[in-house]
Amino acid sequence: MTHYVLSLIGIIGAFYILKYRQQVGDMVGEADWMKSIGGIYNIIILVAILIFFWSIAELTNTTDVLFSPLRMLLPFFHTSQPSTI
Repeated sequence: MTHYVLSLIGIIGAFYILKYRQQVGDMVGEADWMKSIGGIYNIIILVAILIFFWSIAELTNTTDVLFSPLRMLLPFFHTSQPSTI
């Protein structure tokens, strides 16, 4: 039950992050590394999109499909099966 509620909160929260991105950006501030990506407002847009898709994936129980590219790229996400000898 809480699984669905948190997913819905994530979807609604992502919408409000996009709607009030100027206020959120003013609260967070801008670092030097953000300028190369496009500034704080682009970072906020990317984070809101990530939260939205993550919430949809949690709601439909498909997070393994969503994060499968990360598992291929990052070695600490590899889950090795124990050997059955």
